[in-house]
Amino acid sequence: MRTTERTRFAVVLMIAMAMVLAACGDSTSDTTAAAEEDDTPTATTAAPTETTEATTETTEAMSEPEGEPIVIGSTLSLTGFLSPTAAIHKVAGELFVEQLNENGGLLGRPVEWLVLDDESTPDQAAALYERLITEDEVDLIMGPYGTGNITAAMAVAQRYGYVFPQHTGSLTYAFNYECQFPAWPTGRYPNVTNPNLVYDALESTGTPPESIGFVINQFPGTVFVAEGYADGEGEDLQGAVSIAEDRGYDVVLNVQFPSNITDWGPIAAQVRDADPDFLYMGALGVDGPNLIAAMDALDYRPAGMFFQWPAPGPLLGADAEGAMSVTAFEAHSPFTDDPEYAAVAEAFSEAAAAAGIPYTAMETQASASWAAWQILVEGVEGAGTLDNSEACDYLVNNEINTIFGPVDFDAEQSNYYGDLSFIKQIQDGDWWVVYPEEFAAPGRTIEYSPAG
Repeated sequence: MRTTERTRFAVVLMIAMAMVLAACGDSTSDTTAAAEEDDTPTATTAAPTETTEATTETTEAMSEPEGEPIVIGSTLSLTGFLSPTAAIHKVAGELFVEQLNENGGLLGRPVEWLVLDDESTPDQAAALYERLITEDEVDLIMGPYGTGNITAAMAVAQRYGYVFPQHTGSLTYAFNYECQFPAWPTGRYPNVTNPNLVYDALESTGTPPESIGFVINQFPGTVFVAEGYADGEGEDLQGAVSIAEDRGYDVVLNVQFPSNITDWGPIAAQVRDADPDFLYMGALGVDGPNLIAAMDALDYRPAGMFFQWPAPGPLLGADAEGAMSVTAFEAHSPFTDDPEYAAVAEAFSEAAAAAGIPYTAMETQASASWAAWQILVEGVEGAGTLDNSEACDYLVNNEINTIFGPVDFDAEQSNYYGDLSFIKQIQDGDWWVVYPEEFAAPGRTIEYSPAG
């Protein structure tokens, strides 16, 4: 499945100049092209006629959204332990809505995004989505950030029959709502595909580790990827720990920590005492920098480290050269070979800098948000209505264009569509995709060698 999806993605990137990848992107590209032509007049440019002036006025009038705003409701973790990463989703969503309104809105109407703070708490997320639907009576909803919050909010969306695009939910086996649409292309079983991708990358160096230690946030998604799950029918599906054992690695540490941890010293001491060649951390937000700081206090670092879903900026500030993570999009070639998404990445970087985001490059979190918004807009525009059931039907039955390439939601797989993940690594102080080779940034390869 991965080989097919990766090949398809590569083709998409190569022919992207000839494809329309996103509803809002067309107008952005056209507007840019028009501006360049206006800024570079030539002697052969004819004076505008009454007909061309009228056409221009009509086009401008059509591109201006009119009428009562369409309200899209959601929560984000504006406070709490998920807030460093949720801040990225907020910037991406605001930028998308801004560009959407600049290019005609949704169904010709302006869009407003109503965002409430779920405080990084699933119960709060569920209560707020209930409020958004029943009290605020929003037209559409967008999923929150964080697997626990997504799971809680999805139950509310299902109860009221709302289309539910979600950015990053990783408890994939539990997501059975027929109108939930995942943006992050992890596939149905990231507990299998993600660890194997990491181990394949390490083994591609020719000097893989002999021992691995696991330190896992007790958040539902990170535990799922690390430990797998029992499907309720007598079959246990593996996770990163058991897959490592099956591949011959010596698992010298397997410890979990609460999401609200404040004292990292004991965890750092356990890692030091186990002394793994490679540390696999089921990390969220700033878990990684916090553990690194605690290990530095003990004058200890493992030879290599992988962090599951970190806020990307703080790890750069933690002097984590060589650290690895998983991604689906980064702001460099080949992902920005499409000029449309190169422009999106540049606009996001400017918006993130203005918002005070520590790491301004568009990467997997921001791109997952972008894809979720594309999914929602294309479903509504394709159906031609705000009716959630019709938008759901359209998404299930049509190929949808996203920043990751065109996707076909598979109803038999709870609308998952395969794995399009890559390994990135901090090299020379920045993140670069390094594996698989065909998707690596120019001149970059994975770097790892065990201690000693």
